[in-house]
Amino acid sequence: MNNSILLQPYRFNSTSFNNRMAMAPMTRSRSGNEGNLATEQMAIYYSDRADAGLLITEGTVVSTKAVGFINVPGIYSAAQTESWKQVTQAVHNKGGKIFVQLWHTGRLSHPDLHNGELPHAPSAINPEAKAFTAQGFVDTVTPKEMTVAEIKTTIEDFANGTRNAVEAGFDGVELHAANGYLFHQFFNGASNTRTDEYGGSIENRARILFETLDALKGIIDYSKVGVRLNPSMHGVQGMTIDKETIPVHEYIVNRLNDYGLAYVHLTEPFTDVSEVPYAVTEVAKHFRPIYKGLLMINKSFTKETGNKVIEEGHADMVAFGVPFLANPDLVARFKKDAPLNTPDPSTFYTFTEKGYNDYPKMEV
Repeated sequence: MNNSILLQPYRFNSTSFNNRMAMAPMTRSRSGNEGNLATEQMAIYYSDRADAGLLITEGTVVSTKAVGFINVPGIYSAAQTESWKQVTQAVHNKGGKIFVQLWHTGRLSHPDLHNGELPHAPSAINPEAKAFTAQGFVDTVTPKEMTVAEIKTTIEDFANGTRNAVEAGFDGVELHAANGYLFHQFFNGASNTRTDEYGGSIENRARILFETLDALKGIIDYSKVGVRLNPSMHGVQGMTIDKETIPVHEYIVNRLNDYGLAYVHLTEPFTDVSEVPYAVTEVAKHFRPIYKGLLMINKSFTKETGNKVIEEGHADMVAFGVPFLANPDLVARFKKDAPLNTPDPSTFYTFTEKGYNDYPKMEV
């Protein structure tokens, strides 16, 4: 089955990919060092998977206010920028492409991660979720509603992160506007009750994303920028679906056509939303007619279902998460229809070598 469409080289506009498989961004919490730097072990981790069509890093915070997990890397300081160069060089040495996912967790954080200060969010509404701190997973709190000045500063933080990403040698950046984090919090009526220019109408709730994209102009070509969205997220991390949830995402996806992006990265529902009013159960199928660029889809795909979603024309690339985590040679295993390693969830977020670079490759 080596002629599988998932495994064939792919070209979109001026960008070539080894195949149509992307490695999805996955928090691994291996930057538990002074300054939250990228490490030599991270360079091994990513370069071992460089035969993917595209690698997307773990969420990488754009400021100290963006932090919502312990031991995650940043890209806001000179030292962090320098530390990522070993990662991008290792990936490029193996012929791979790598984007950094730029991240702000918003209200999905905790004062313990901010020297006792409240995390920032569109509105002062507790998501009733969990934040990962040095004490483990703890209950979130009611965040501080951001001022307009703080929103503008956050936009500049994303611009600065992009500037640093270019300096670090990344092939591009992905804006994390999904999974209940800051941008998604602005989109969602359950987390955004503002009455200024960043709340209320669909256009206003989407404003921060487009102002951020506009702030990247002159720093990076839009053909090197991706945007990640999770339109049908419900009952997870404080997100709920209402009658405007899908329309706001339709507005966003349609408007993204104007930017000539590298891709739009969509996620299928995390939970069963078949009985949820206003939800979309097949995200790729729903948004494919709206978006004219490269559409990437993620969430629990296998080789077979990944091939199917591309063959049916609903997506151009498929992002695999846990399968890549547990199988550094996932592409080779797919080519040979070889069995996959079993992932160990207990080591997903631990600051240890176990469960990171010790998953075995196939015997040759």
